[in-house]
Amino acid sequence: MSSEKQKQAAQRNIKKAQAARRKQGGNGASGMSTAEKDRFKDTQFAFPDQRKEPLNDAAHVRNAIARFDQVEDVSDADRDEAWKRILRAADRFDVEVEARSWRELINN
Repeated sequence: MSSEKQKQAAQRNIKKAQAARRKQGGNGASGMSTAEKDRFKDTQFAFPDQRKEPLNDAAHVRNAIARFDQVEDVSDADRDEAWKRILRAADRFDVEVEARSWRELINN
């Protein structure tokens, strides 16, 4: 169950994402093509060995956080490293993260 602080942060992130979509003129419905993903360096993914969860903009960072518990076939060590990458990307793209550890996302 999410805390009130987490819900408030999520609401703020949603508003930021909506404003960014309006600014870009898109509706956010178009996903990233395989060709677009292939152009990314491995280091631009939360899970670079598996090339899972791109971290190229704020929307993808939010998505990586939201879907973190759905990533399969990765070790806890992979998750530790992915979480560090996500936090760095969140800081770079001004995304609020209330969870201090990825384990909070898995246990909720």
